[in-house]
Amino acid sequence: MNMETVKNTAISAIFQGGKILSDMYGSMFKVDRKGRIDLVTEADTASERAIINAITRQFPDHAILAEESGTHREKSPYRWVIDPLDGTTNFAHNLPLFSISIAFQAHGETLFGAVFNPISEELFMAEKGKGATLSGRPIAVSTIATVEESLLVTGFPYNVREILPELLLKFEACLDAAQGVRRLGSAALDLCYLACGRFDGFWEENLKAWDTAAGALIAQEAGARITDFTEGAFTPGAAQMLATNGSIHQEMITLLTK
Repeated sequence: MNMETVKNTAISAIFQGGKILSDMYGSMFKVDRKGRIDLVTEADTASERAIINAITRQFPDHAILAEESGTHREKSPYRWVIDPLDGTTNFAHNLPLFSISIAFQAHGETLFGAVFNPISEELFMAEKGKGATLSGRPIAVSTIATVEESLLVTGFPYNVREILPELLLKFEACLDAAQGVRRLGSAALDLCYLACGRFDGFWEENLKAWDTAAGALIAQEAGARITDFTEGAFTPGAAQMLATNGSIHQEMITLLTK
């Protein structure tokens, strides 16, 4: 597989989706509900359609897993994992914290990831084994050594009301221990902000593969450590995700498993 073609295709697709989102941002558009607090807008579907079209023009036989339209061509060993608008609730409320996430996988391994915020125009990218960049510049995780000095970020799943007591116990433990905790509403951006040192640790539950496939690779290539809450291996779509700069990882596991 020619990775330059993969990267160029991903970048072209992400910019096409980004133009749609930036053009629609702040305008009137239709908002539907997939669940009680799970929104989907015309922007989600239009962005996804443009991204899929851009990819299939170049790679018509590749599989695709996309948030809104599901799985296409499952049997291919090559797969694109797409979130056309990560942070739909923010977008719907004119809050400029959202992104597009595109990952390329071969035989189940993520080889390339890109995350783009069309409002800030920040483009995060990583290729397996070649480091991570922000708008072309190399990035790395922070060197913060303790949770007490750390700025953490988390998110709440769509079934938050069903598991609220357990979530709040974890949140309280981390809030009490850390310098601060933020909640942005886009897991892909959370991971990228960890990758460039803006955050020192991130945890969340019940994320989907399209939420994390690209961001996880970007964070790992920037030096992050990613596991579940008990230090088990993490794969995109797993029930638990803990990503840190590495230095605070064990301390975070202790907080999350009290």
